[in-house]
Amino acid sequence: MKIQYLQSQSQRVAFAGIFLILVPNFFPNLFDPLGRAYPSMFSEWNAPSAKHIRLLEGALHQEISEKQQLDIWSPLVYQGWKPCLDSASVPFNPEKSRGYIQVFLDGGLNQQRMGICDAVSVAKILNATLVIPHLEVNPVWQDSSSFTDIFDVDHFIEVLHNEISIVKELPSMYSWSTREYYATGIRPTRIKTAPVHASANWYLENVLPMLYSHGIAAIAPFSHRLAFDNLPKEIQLLRCKVNFQALAFVPHIRMLGDNLIQRLRSSPSTKKGTNDERGSGKFIVLHLRFDKDMAAHSACDFGGGKAEKLALAKYRQVIWQGRVMKTQFTNDELRQQGRCPLTPEEIGLLLRALGFNNDTRLYLASHKVYGGEARISTLRKMFPLMEDKKSLASDKERAQVEKKASLLAAVDYYVSMHTDVFISASPGNMHNAMLGYRAYRNMKTIRPNMVLLSQLFLNETIEWPEFQQAVEHGHKNRQGQIRLRKETQSIYTYPIPDCIPSSRSAVEALDNALLRRAEIKVKGSKRGRVDSAIQDLVKSVKLKGDNATAYRLLGECYEKKAMKDDAVNAYERAVRIDPHCVAARDALNRLG
Repeated sequence: MKIQYLQSQSQRVAFAGIFLILVPNFFPNLFDPLGRAYPSMFSEWNAPSAKHIRLLEGALHQEISEKQQLDIWSPLVYQGWKPCLDSASVPFNPEKSRGYIQVFLDGGLNQQRMGICDAVSVAKILNATLVIPHLEVNPVWQDSSSFTDIFDVDHFIEVLHNEISIVKELPSMYSWSTREYYATGIRPTRIKTAPVHASANWYLENVLPMLYSHGIAAIAPFSHRLAFDNLPKEIQLLRCKVNFQALAFVPHIRMLGDNLIQRLRSSPSTKKGTNDERGSGKFIVLHLRFDKDMAAHSACDFGGGKAEKLALAKYRQVIWQGRVMKTQFTNDELRQQGRCPLTPEEIGLLLRALGFNNDTRLYLASHKVYGGEARISTLRKMFPLMEDKKSLASDKERAQVEKKASLLAAVDYYVSMHTDVFISASPGNMHNAMLGYRAYRNMKTIRPNMVLLSQLFLNETIEWPEFQQAVEHGHKNRQGQIRLRKETQSIYTYPIPDCIPSSRSAVEALDNALLRRAEIKVKGSKRGRVDSAIQDLVKSVKLKGDNATAYRLLGECYEKKAMKDDAVNAYERAVRIDPHCVAARDALNRLG
């Protein structure tokens, strides 16, 4: 009897084991704690309710004035320069090419765009022929889209034909140089040690000899392999030309994007698959990257309870093997430092505080949101006219891009290029790419003040009027005003001044931008901002030594730092240039 009982018990255990093994195969999302977008059915995630109830009530019942509406939707004023990228003065001669350059690019769409710009620039430095870059399969989204699937290759070649020689594929004598060839062994024609942000001289010293010896060089990996500083002006301008002119999307992506834009500008009643040619309304694009990778890597708490914390911790361990340094900080510490991405609820509150009302047409540019519809329900409550690709376009229209992450991202990128206002919920590649493109085109882009917002959201007693006032004040100068690139910063995020051709008008534009930025900093009281303003003003007077305003501001900065002699010298220069500069004269009398 005891033996039969033991046998029966063993059978039950065996069946239970088989059940646990087989069920996940038939229902992969049921227990999976590592799903990239949506929560598993059990134990991963408790749908969070609105976290900032007091602010949400204020946002939903606020009355936005006409002035607020006018200010938030008005385009940026002219900031002193216009984009202009001329072709090379001396057209490239293909017969003088020193060989072929191949590059293999990983990452998502935005990283690949930067890599393509750098590849063209390296080919120019080496006077080599560029083979259309190979795009690696993205390990996160598993997308195998090629260059020609995403970008208009004929347009790319035509725009750059005076700059470098470009071929779609290698001639037959080099047909052996493939991705598979380099993946199966050490090859003499592969460069795999290119340092991050390598100089032009590095390529001349290390890659050029290979071109002379073999006629071809394959560089992999290649992402972020060209410096941002100490490059010839023509190379910097070429990077800008590739990024802003040569890299156009394929026609079907542009067509789908144009249809989405038309419908966003039209009445909300416009149906999928139809166009209302009268559409002239305004809309905003919100880039909401809130997938599981981002949530886990941030190490922040997003209100999903203990189960969510455990699931994200397990995910971090599997994907990054404990190499996420942020985990050494608490959630409050990360938020106080502004290092936590804004949740959909928080970005909605920011937008409402800035003056966007519930009639705003909002386009959601994102991959799948971690937590699905439940995660964005509060955002939708604030912006009921929120749209995305699926709500605006029919299945037939989306057929060519569906389930292809790079093409879907390209559609969002295209719509973001043409929106009236762009905002991203967290810093990242898309945020940086749009910041650069829209600065180059002088278009409004809101940069969330992450530190300020984190402090506001941590304040559980703050009322809506105080929150709104703080948000408006903290974002007054974060809506697309020119920010000049500093040393080591990316030219793709901060294209000015590098993307301005060398001309008198360009110098004046740069000088105006430096002065404008310095004036903002001088008004602040922090020592660091005064030091930064001095750097801008010194650059300004080097560009144009006859600007009394620059010297007067320089005098104010030195005076704030108690550097009396330097202040007096600066004020005296201002008066010599402009004897009617009252502020400088008063300062000299004050300083004795």
